[in-house]
Amino acid sequence: QVQLVESGGGLVQAGGSLRLSCAVSGRSFSNYGLGWFRQAPGPERELVATISRNGGRTYYADSIKGRFTISRDNTKNTMFLQMNSLKSEDTAVYYCAADRSLGFPRVHKYDYESWGQGTQVTVSS
Repeated sequence: QVQLVESGGGLVQAGGSLRLSCAVSGRSFSNYGLGWFRQAPGPERELVATISRNGGRTYYADSIKGRFTISRDNTKNTMFLQMNSLKSEDTAVYYCAADRSLGFPRVHKYDYESWGQGTQVTVSS
C-alpha cells in the first residue's frame, strides 16, 4: 500500500479558487489509479474526480464538471485538484485515495484501498 497526504485546503470566498495536492509515498505510484472524494457533515463520502494511472483519462462528478480539474505528476508522486468558481456547497473535507485495480473509472469509495487523512475546504458565501 501507499501513504497519502493532502494539503492546500482552507477558507475561500465564493467564486474563488484553491489547489489541493496529494503527496503519495510508497512504491509504484504509476500503478495506482487516483481519486478525490469529499464529505460534508451528514452525507456520504462522494467522488469528485478520478484519474487513470498515466493521467490520460479523467472522470468528473456532474456537480463540479467544468470548474475542477484533476491532474497528476508521476515524476513527483503527486496528484492535484484545481478548484475554480467555488461555491458554498463545495464546503467539505476533501480526501485523496489510491487503488491498484484495473478498470476506469472507479467511482465508488469501496473501490479504493488507501486514503489520506483529509483536508478541509470551506467556501464562504
